[in-house]
Amino acid sequence: MTQSILSIEKLSISIGGSRILRDVSLELCAGHVFCLMGRNGVGKTTTLKSVVGLYKPNSGQVVFEGRDISRLPPEKRALAGIGYVPQGRGIFPHLTVAENLFIGAVARRKKTKEALERVYSLFPIIKDFLPRKGGMLSGGQQQQLAIGRALLTEPKLLILDEPTEGIQPNIIDQIGEAIKLLKKESMTILLVEQYLEFCKDLADNFAILDRGNVVAQGPVGELTDIVVKQHLTV
Repeated sequence: MTQSILSIEKLSISIGGSRILRDVSLELCAGHVFCLMGRNGVGKTTTLKSVVGLYKPNSGQVVFEGRDISRLPPEKRALAGIGYVPQGRGIFPHLTVAENLFIGAVARRKKTKEALERVYSLFPIIKDFLPRKGGMLSGGQQQQLAIGRALLTEPKLLILDEPTEGIQPNIIDQIGEAIKLLKKESMTILLVEQYLEFCKDLADNFAILDRGNVVAQGPVGELTDIVVKQHLTV
């Protein structure tokens, strides 16, 4: 039986007096890819931010590797093994690619050579652009850099918020292949994604949010046309 690595249990969150999440419960199995889906503004990013510690719950809890981390600050969650690539990538545009990567390595206080080679093998273009400022990269290259930087923290759980947003198709394919390789290495990946075929190709399990509630979840094979039309079609 596959072991759970992350449990979100009856999580409710309010922001500015508005209830964003309502008793959300999700379970991620170790070594699996989990896709969180839904229309715009339904609470997907809020869910991710609650896992990494940027939002505190009104009620419920976040359990990582059997430990309740609901009150831990973000930096301690990162040290526990949670890597996060936010929507919009969050790189430092005025720093070089090499400096952006260095920040990821320092955050985990790890030796970097082997980890860097792993990142270069996943995204070879990063090595070619080490002296270049992050803001000079294309959107897709910035996304690869952001994922690479997160990997240098050596996460057990990698969280990606909209990794294909605004990215050219060939780099979407490269990111998809990287996720498949990471999965083979038994990394657990939680991603928010609007691109349906990307999710179907990569995910083991899915959940759909609507107005802060989980309205469908299960193995990705259950993500049928009927479910898509009911909960995802605009």
